[in-house]
Amino acid sequence: MQPWEGRELKPYRDIVGVWTWCDGETQGLHKAQYTNAECDALTRNSAARTLSSLSTCIKRPIAQHEWVAVGSWAYNVGTQAACRSTLVRQINEGAPGSVWCRQLLKWDYAGGKRIWGLTRRREAEYQMCIGAVE
Repeated sequence: MQPWEGRELKPYRDIVGVWTWCDGETQGLHKAQYTNAECDALTRNSAARTLSSLSTCIKRPIAQHEWVAVGSWAYNVGTQAACRSTLVRQINEGAPGSVWCRQLLKWDYAGGKRIWGLTRRREAEYQMCIGAVE
């Protein structure tokens, strides 16, 4: 999701070779080019789907700013990976946000390499998660 993904109207292969378009879409068949309106609609639908999927595996209430951070992270890593993560396990075990939010910082690798852009994104998500950013 913007600003992290950046908007690309033409599909491209990301750093690990996955076809990606619009604001980080990777699911389904892609077409040759998208409009901004099409990307807006895809991003809205994907964000809603991500949060809906997360709500099936996160069993405890979390604050709005925590949902925003976790939703951004899950949009990027995928809800299957998110739901199987230590982060979600810690939420469901009742750990405070000061504990489980730190798990976000560990998700800055792609293709086995630490990626500076992911490091920056995870730091921003972490700051949102702990309530340092509104």
